[in-house]
Amino acid sequence: MADSLDDLPRAVFRRQDETPDELFYRQPRFVTHIDDGAILAVTQLYREFFPAGGRILDLMSSWISHLPPEVTYGQVVGLGLNASELERNPRLDGHVVQNLNTTPQLPFADDSFDAAGLTVSVDYLTQPVAVLRDLGRVVVAGGPVVISFSNRCFPSKAVAIWHQLTSAGQLDLVAGYLHSGGNWTDIQQLDRSPQPGKRGGDPLFAVVGRAFKGG
Repeated sequence: MADSLDDLPRAVFRRQDETPDELFYRQPRFVTHIDDGAILAVTQLYREFFPAGGRILDLMSSWISHLPPEVTYGQVVGLGLNASELERNPRLDGHVVQNLNTTPQLPFADDSFDAAGLTVSVDYLTQPVAVLRDLGRVVVAGGPVVISFSNRCFPSKAVAIWHQLTSAGQLDLVAGYLHSGGNWTDIQQLDRSPQPGKRGGDPLFAVVGRAFKGG
């Protein structure tokens, strides 16, 4: 699944609920979607991969960005679907409201960011390769993207293929998105679950890649 996904039928990216995402996310949800242990795992990933002082894009953002509290960044921009959630987020210096499933092109100039994160939302993307391909444009060469997910979701809004895969298959799928985008390299699949292989507590998986500009 790490090869090109361009030939996958569009049906695998359909959802049970195909009403406009703006309606589903109209009401703000000031809750966390993973437990404290998984949140700490996300924060640790950002601590490892995001450069202090850098410009950070929080893609599919909400009211919490899970960034390490002791690290100062030059700029943090959030892109999400609910303005109230984004306005509540204390780490954001600016935000954009945009539905990536209808407009996968990002409203940023080339090389606008030093790193990007996508936390527990990749399963909702209906055009993931297009989104991540354009993300590679706006992240500087060598800049990381950290895509994390768990075993929780809004089932009616997750794409069909996500429901059909194990966690290992989902890791392969997300890595395949980056490979198919054509401008990511050094792609890693990580299991950062607080208690790997044990019951109790949310698991946390991540795919990390670095922007590649060619040469």
